[in-house]
Amino acid sequence: MSEKINLLGCSLESLEGFFINLQEPKFRAKQLLKWIHQKGVLDFDLMTDFNKDLRKKLSSVALIEPPKIYQEYISEEGTIKYLIQLRSGSMIEMVVIPEKNRRTLCVSSQAGCALQCTFCATGAQGFDQNLESHEIIGQLWLANFYKNNSKPITNVVFMGMGEPLLNYDAVIESAKIMKEQLSYGLSRKRITISTSGIVPNINKLPKDIDVSLAISLHAAEDKLRNEIVPINNKYPIKSLIQSCKDYLDYFENKRNITIEYILIDGVNDSIEHASKLTKLLSDISCKINLIPFNSFPGSNYKRPSNNKIGAFKKYLMSKGLIATLRVTRGDGVDAACGQLVGNLSSSIKGKNLITHKLI
Repeated sequence: MSEKINLLGCSLESLEGFFINLQEPKFRAKQLLKWIHQKGVLDFDLMTDFNKDLRKKLSSVALIEPPKIYQEYISEEGTIKYLIQLRSGSMIEMVVIPEKNRRTLCVSSQAGCALQCTFCATGAQGFDQNLESHEIIGQLWLANFYKNNSKPITNVVFMGMGEPLLNYDAVIESAKIMKEQLSYGLSRKRITISTSGIVPNINKLPKDIDVSLAISLHAAEDKLRNEIVPINNKYPIKSLIQSCKDYLDYFENKRNITIEYILIDGVNDSIEHASKLTKLLSDISCKINLIPFNSFPGSNYKRPSNNKIGAFKKYLMSKGLIATLRVTRGDGVDAACGQLVGNLSSSIKGKNLITHKLI
């Protein structure tokens, strides 16, 4: 007997093909999307506009199953980190960041990561597996419907565990569901895919989906970037910047790119580094998101002083660049940028730990 298909991770186009193969009208795909992603219903028997025979047919070949929340960590400022167990047994983490006018979800696309960026706890633990599309979109489903949540997610960032563009097909499929009006209806500005620089897939991205792009840069010269972002050895800065220019050209320069730059004390935080960054980005339509380093066990890196962070930002702005400083959220429960590990034994500094049975 073949394994049942998990329809949670199917886009409208995929579902239409699925229903056609069942010899059912393809408009059923639209109905199913609404049941799953707008109403939060996972049981075919509760889908009242499907007749009994169709519900039975669906149950025999398919299921709708999100991953399981294993533990929940709540920081003092309200950031929530969820430890999630996949069917394989692997653990991932997702983070919900509540703010006044929005609610942002940071999703994982892989369990672990193979890129081994030196400032990231996820890379330090190694790579386990790619997530399937239902495991990615399942994180958004959980964030919206777990505990009958009344405040839906408004923004999604692919900045959790893993390198999204190394799990390209599943990330694109899940992003299509996020954008679909019959599902979550998130605009392109509210979905951000962050990459450490997988150049061939950056080149593919605008042809497959229109979302926001963020580049995890962290250094403006190859020698330093090779050390802290090892994928740079394969796709050096020159090719990465060219792919960014091609991306902007594709959209006729009506888009911009977010440049993520983690500031590490004594490594990449001097005015000289800021000067090189300014020159590198001089003809790129972008905004720079400065992120003070967040510590994790086993790392010798440190966060720069506030004075150094301020001076770096001031220099960039004096040269006409748009630079913002990301407010650290969730570090009390190891949920800040670079701290996700998907490990039950990870260090949790906060006291607000809630452990649940698998749902």
